[in-house]
Amino acid sequence: MSVKSLRQTVQGLLPSLTPVRFVAEDGTRVAKPPAGYREPSVEALREAYRRMVLGRRFDTQATALTKQGRLAVYPSSRGQEACQVGAVLALRPDDWLFPTYRDSVALVTRGVDPVEVLTLLRGDWHCGYDPAATRVAPQCTPLATQVLHATGMAEAQRRKGEDGVAMALIGDGATSEGDFHEALNFAAVLRAPVVFFVQNNKYAISVPLARQTAAPALAYKGIGYGVRSEQVDGNDLVAVLAVLTDAVAHARAGHGPVLVEAHTYRMDAHTNADDATRYRDAEEVERWGAADPLSRLEAHLRARGALTDADAAAAREEAEALAADLRTRMNADTTADPMELFDHVYAEPTPQLLEQRAQLAAELAETAPTQED
Repeated sequence: MSVKSLRQTVQGLLPSLTPVRFVAEDGTRVAKPPAGYREPSVEALREAYRRMVLGRRFDTQATALTKQGRLAVYPSSRGQEACQVGAVLALRPDDWLFPTYRDSVALVTRGVDPVEVLTLLRGDWHCGYDPAATRVAPQCTPLATQVLHATGMAEAQRRKGEDGVAMALIGDGATSEGDFHEALNFAAVLRAPVVFFVQNNKYAISVPLARQTAAPALAYKGIGYGVRSEQVDGNDLVAVLAVLTDAVAHARAGHGPVLVEAHTYRMDAHTNADDATRYRDAEEVERWGAADPLSRLEAHLRARGALTDADAAAAREEAEALAADLRTRMNADTTADPMELFDHVYAEPTPQLLEQRAQLAAELAETAPTQED
């Protein structure tokens, strides 16, 4: 490869020097919109706004259910709605989504039943929804393991002659895991149609970004593996949707994987079991609150005459209906069947499993209440 060709190749991998942005914090368009990205249509932005309103209300309702003891744990994604909604809207229904435990709003946006989304966090079953039917992999708690799964699924689709894309959602902490680097290398060598979307919310639980990496941005981590990379303002839905739509199209066209880093912020604690005041101050939270993605998009749409008071009220009314339905169904106690322990373990149960199943069935029969009881 000549020096000129090498330089062009490297330039094609490098992310923008500053995060891609279309809309400022106050909702106004930036003075110089980024070149090379197509701005989403007004219709797409209106739909994104509606989905963000629904997602925000779902998130606050899930947090309330946790405080009421209906969920064992809930990792809020308040403040990251532009990332969650933008990621899903950039995909086709036949593409695959590989989420983390914090991506519940993305699942709701994808069309997964909100109760099924919370089933895992409630302690019922392992996943709660049908991955094959929804094309959404189980929400992943171990950091970065799903990026290898996404790469494998993307490569499988390519080998089958399909043009599907897989998108893996990860946090900044996951980029410190070996699985993340293995997936980047694997995907690049195979030119697998996968998009790695890093929601950099500045903390891996309590560990700040500066203690995780010395790189100028997480987006630069793709270059060493030959992966095209980009960084985007993760609180600007317009920019997120534009960049991810471009990344998905790049991967779908057979040009290989893409790494996108979104700069965003987790407004609430890591989970309900975390005390975020121990590692970040109120001034930082307030500063990021001024960059709220939902308020930014609403202000932008109103300034363009694309959102009225009636539109906003309709979105809020729909969100309240979603929250009410979620409360009603989550407040209904579930009936646990101990025999489900043995379902879906093996396609053909082993002799040991059948023996254990029979033993439990006998014990349950002995303790079952009689008519006299």
